Amino acid sequence: MEDRTLALQDGLLEHGIAVSPGMAAGPVLVLDRQKSPVPRLRLEAAARPAEVARFVAAIERVRQELARAKGELEGDYPDYGRVLDSHLLILQDAALYQRTVERIETGGVNAEWALEETLAAVRERFAAIEDRYIRSRIEDVEQVAERVLEALAGSDARPLAAPGQRVILVARDLSPADTFRLRREQVMGFVTEVGGRTSHTAILARALGIPAVVGLEAVTRRVSSGELLILDGIGGRVILRPTDDQVETYLQVQRQYERYGEEVARFAHLAAETRDGMRLKVKANLEMLSEVPSALELGAEGVGLYRSEYFYMGRAQLPDEESLFRLYHDLLTFLAPFPVTIRTLDMGGDKLSRCFNHPPEQNPALGVRAIRFSLYEQEVFRTQLRAMLRASVFGQLRIIFPMISGMREIQLVKEILAEVRAELIRDGQPFAPVVPIGIMVEVPSAVALADVLAGEVDFFSIGTNDLIQYALAIDRANEHVAHMYDPLHPAVLRMIRQVVEAGHQRGIEVGLCGEMAGDPFTCAPLLGLGLDELSMNPLSIPSIKRLIRGSTAEDMVQLAEELLDLSTSDAVRLRLREVLPHRFPEEFGPRPAAWANGRQL
Repeated sequence: MEDRTLALQDGLLEHGIAVSPGMAAGPVLVLDRQKSPVPRLRLEAAARPAEVARFVAAIERVRQELARAKGELEGDYPDYGRVLDSHLLILQDAALYQRTVERIETGGVNAEWALEETLAAVRERFAAIEDRYIRSRIEDVEQVAERVLEALAGSDARPLAAPGQRVILVARDLSPADTFRLRREQVMGFVTEVGGRTSHTAILARALGIPAVVGLEAVTRRVSSGELLILDGIGGRVILRPTDDQVETYLQVQRQYERYGEEVARFAHLAAETRDGMRLKVKANLEMLSEVPSALELGAEGVGLYRSEYFYMGRAQLPDEESLFRLYHDLLTFLAPFPVTIRTLDMGGDKLSRCFNHPPEQNPALGVRAIRFSLYEQEVFRTQLRAMLRASVFGQLRIIFPMISGMREIQLVKEILAEVRAELIRDGQPFAPVVPIGIMVEVPSAVALADVLAGEVDFFSIGTNDLIQYALAIDRANEHVAHMYDPLHPAVLRMIRQVVEAGHQRGIEVGLCGEMAGDPFTCAPLLGLGLDELSMNPLSIPSIKRLIRGSTAEDMVQLAEELLDLSTSDAVRLRLREVLPHRFPEEFGPRPAAWANGRQL
């Protein structure tokens, strides 16, 4: 099996960014997004009003298309309709709409040329923005502008349906509206040249269950419609024009992967308990309410991390207390009797909302983000806390505060929480008398102070995504250093152990909700570190539960102790490669569990 897997690597075209899990192999349909050259036409003054009207009509046509797609999306996927709101807002934005009209009227040029000129100015402005997340939003503007150009040309909006057979779409880009129009019965997956994990298109692909790889530069020029392609939406690998052997290998891997998935799914609802009785809670990390049913189906024992900031993104206005209350009420009601841990706004850094107009920062990752952001925007914070507490009577609510770095922050948070409770009492609003509060341990100072902070809260949750970044001083989004981002760094493992011991000495639960919890290879060392809870992408829950149920606490503790004595991540990784295939042959042996996580042992 290893030889065959290596053969797949030999045929690898390129690594992209895996944004939606699953695998596919089949013929390609290249969506020709190469724009025809836009002519520059000179218009007499008398012709300009009609040209403006043509542009306005194109805008209206696109608006209707987006509104229709949004309506359909809200019907099937109620949380995802808002994804298209940003494109509707861009249509109305003066930077695109009004300036194009002005260029037609004052410049005397045709609408297509005026729009291209406007878009060039917008690109230039975005390119000067330091914040990576905001800068990346130019993709949305480009997608909207392209649809308007298509409407001006009178063409139908992006015919995506493949005639007669299932295909893998290859395109420079897909807009959220395009992605929603994809159907599994026609499209096995898609590959694009641009995009990222946080793009609206990626979010929708995951919701629709369509395997996808993005960020594969110039792929539309390397492949033609009708050619074969293998797509690994888990590891981000794409094999172009695979050989017969590679196709056969892929089919074997796919069959094994599917059988493995079916097998682990059958036991997903069993308790996550080792063979000698050690019990862990396995929960889901969620962003949307509509993810709840699938999370429960996959065996989640509650929500270990609900990322509340996603309800604020893509909006022009802040959600009010009532809309937040309804969201939290539904979340807690649907999950009852399982507990739900809601993280207060983790805004700032790479996550920003149109609702806030904060000035750009030199280094957003170290700036006003997470709990600092909430303490800066206290009215927003109080509104969120009021809504959470009001919803607390409908289920088991736990509140967690992100990126706490020291005592003063948690003290301020608790003071505000006490004031909000007093307000609700004055207002006659009921709330649960006991709502456990916790902190995300994701900066080194919180690790160093874990013994002290544990006395202030009811539970810890270790956020390894950020903890690794800050502990190793690695910006995981920086292509020059991202390869140094290492969950198995000995310092990371020791920090986790330190936090667990500090929490347990104070009698509080310690969980972990970073991505390493959902990867069997990086999760294995965690099982012996004494964690009480693991929270992860719901799709990972069945395989992690199986891993836990196939282990013994004695073995895992012994392995963890052994790994903690190693001084390099290479040594940790080597030891895991030696041990895991023997202890978990189903996960790390002939069966390609590594595919399930985009890794090779």
